[in-house]
Amino acid sequence: MLTNDVIGGRGIGKKYENSEKRKKRENRMNKLKNELKRIDHKGYPAYKDLKGSYDFVKYTLNIEHVQGDPFASPSALSVRIKGKTADFPKNYYDVYHRRIALEDFILRKFSREVSKISFKAKGSGKSGMVSASQPGQEIMERSACHVDEKTGDVLFRFVVGFPARGRSIDAGELEKILFGLLPKAVEDSGIFKLFTDKEKLKEQIELADDQKELRELTKENNFAAFVADGSILPRESGVSEKPMKNAVLFKSPESMSVTFELPHKGKITGMGIKKGITLIVGGGYHGKSTLLQTLEKAVYSHIAGDGREYVVTDETGVKLRAEDGRSVANEDISLFIRNLPNGKDTEKFSTLDASGSTSQAANTVEALEAGSKLLLIDEDTSATNFMIRDELMERVISADDEPIVPFIKRTVPLYREKGVSTILVAGSCGAFFHVADTVIQMEKYVPKEITERAKKMAAEYPLKIKADDTKIKIDENRRVKLPKADDRTKIKVMGTDGFLYNKTNVDLRYLEQITDAEQMLAISKTLEYLIRKYGGKEISIKTLIDDVQNLIETKGVSALTSRGSVPNMSKPRRFEVAGCLNRFVK
Repeated sequence: MLTNDVIGGRGIGKKYENSEKRKKRENRMNKLKNELKRIDHKGYPAYKDLKGSYDFVKYTLNIEHVQGDPFASPSALSVRIKGKTADFPKNYYDVYHRRIALEDFILRKFSREVSKISFKAKGSGKSGMVSASQPGQEIMERSACHVDEKTGDVLFRFVVGFPARGRSIDAGELEKILFGLLPKAVEDSGIFKLFTDKEKLKEQIELADDQKELRELTKENNFAAFVADGSILPRESGVSEKPMKNAVLFKSPESMSVTFELPHKGKITGMGIKKGITLIVGGGYHGKSTLLQTLEKAVYSHIAGDGREYVVTDETGVKLRAEDGRSVANEDISLFIRNLPNGKDTEKFSTLDASGSTSQAANTVEALEAGSKLLLIDEDTSATNFMIRDELMERVISADDEPIVPFIKRTVPLYREKGVSTILVAGSCGAFFHVADTVIQMEKYVPKEITERAKKMAAEYPLKIKADDTKIKIDENRRVKLPKADDRTKIKVMGTDGFLYNKTNVDLRYLEQITDAEQMLAISKTLEYLIRKYGGKEISIKTLIDDVQNLIETKGVSALTSRGSVPNMSKPRRFEVAGCLNRFVK
C-alpha cells in the first residue's frame, strides 16, 4: 500500500511497504511507548526495564545500559542504520583509511546534531543530556562510530540522561527525546541522501587518500618526516590544539625542499627530513619545540583546516624524555647504564623510583623494544647526564668511573646498526653538531638548513669524548608477569594523565603522544584485557602488545570491551600500550 507517513523518520526510502511488515514495526515502536507509559512516575530504577532493541524504521535503537539515578553517568544508547538505508557510496568505506575518514566525518556531524537537542528535555540531575564523542584534531578509529566495511551499516554510540522529577521517572520527557528530537539527528548524520554537505565529505575522503599517499611517499623516499609548505605549526594556546591565528606559515629551506604528487591535491612541496640524525637548533621562542611537537603529533592524520593536515611523521615515532620517579621492571638498560656502584644488575634493572637518567634510558630501550624507528627528543625535558658529557667532565671523571654511557655515543650506532633515526631539539649543547646528518635552525618560526656551516664550525671544537664500540642489542622478548585478574575491575580515567586500575595509579602523563581521554580509556582497557587473558603468567612484552594490536586490527577498538555497553574509546598505538605495561608491571 502507499504510505506517506513513517513513524520515527521522515519518509526517506521506500514508499511502498508491506502492510503486515509495517504493522510489526509499529508494534515494536508501540512497545517502547507502552513501556514508557507503564513506568511513568515510578521510582528511577524502573527505567532498567527499557533495556533492549527497538525498531524506528530507519534505524534500530538499542538501550544498552541504564543509569542508576538521574545524577549518575548518563545511560548508554546506540543506533544502527542498515547499509541500504544509510546508502553511503561503497568506495567511501571499502578500504580502511577511507572508512576511518568517513566515520570521523559523520561522528563529528552526529555530535554537533545531538548537542543541539541536549537538555531540551528537562528534569533533575543529568536529565535531558544528550552527548556523543567529540573528536579533537586527529582522525582516528573510534568506538563511538562504526561503518561496516562489508554491509555499509552505520553505528552511532551516545549517552542520554534519562529524565526525572526528583528521583521519579519523567517518561514524557524521555519520549520527547527518543521520538521527537533524536530521529532528525540520527537521520541527518547517518543517511547519505539527507546530507547537506556531501562535497565536504568527499573532500575528507580525498584528503584521507592524499594523507595515505603522502605517508607512503615519505617512507619510500627515505624520509623520517615531511612538513608541507603553508602548514600552520603553532597552536592557539597551551590548552587548545586549534591552529594559531595569524601564525607564520611554514616554508621549507630550499636545500630540503621536496615535491610529491598526490592523487587529489596534485603537487605538494615541503621540507623532507631525511632518516638519520637531525638536529633542530635556534634561539629561545623561535619555534624549535613547536616543530618537534608538530612532528610528534603527526604520527596521526589531522582534519582539514588544522594546519598540519599535510605533515606526516614515521608512524613508529616515539617522543622520549626523562621521567623521574617512574617504576622500571626487569629492563635491560645496559646500553646506557652499566657498572652501578651498588652492584645492581642493569641487564635486569628494576626500581620503583627511577632517576632522570635511568628513566630516560628505560624509556629509550622500551621504545626500541616496541619497534620504534624514530626517536623524538627535546633537550629541555631530557636528563643532561643521559644526553652528553663534555670533555672537561670526562677528564675530571673518567669514563671508566661513570656508569652512564651518554646518548650522544649511541645515536650514530642506533641508526647504522638498527636503522633508528633521531630528531633532537638542542638549545644549549653544541656537541650534537658533530654527529648530526642534518642541522635545522629555526629563526622566527622559519627553518634554515645550516648543516655545512655547523659542521665547519664544529670542526674548530673537536669532540674529544672517548668512543664506545659496544654493539647495539635490543631484547625484543623481555618477559614480564602480570597480576592475576580480579573478579571485578574498576577503572577511572584521569584525562591524559593516566588512570586508576582498581587502587593502582597508572601514571602516563609523560607519554606525550596520547591524544585524549578516549585513547587513555582504550589503553586502560588493553591492560584489563591482557590481565584477564594472561594474568599470573610470565610472558614477553612483545607478545602482549602484538596480541592487543591484532585484536584491534581484526575486530576494532570496541573489542577491548568484553561485556556490557561499549564506552567511547579511540585506537591506541602499540607504543603507548607498551608504555602502560612497562609502568604497570612491578
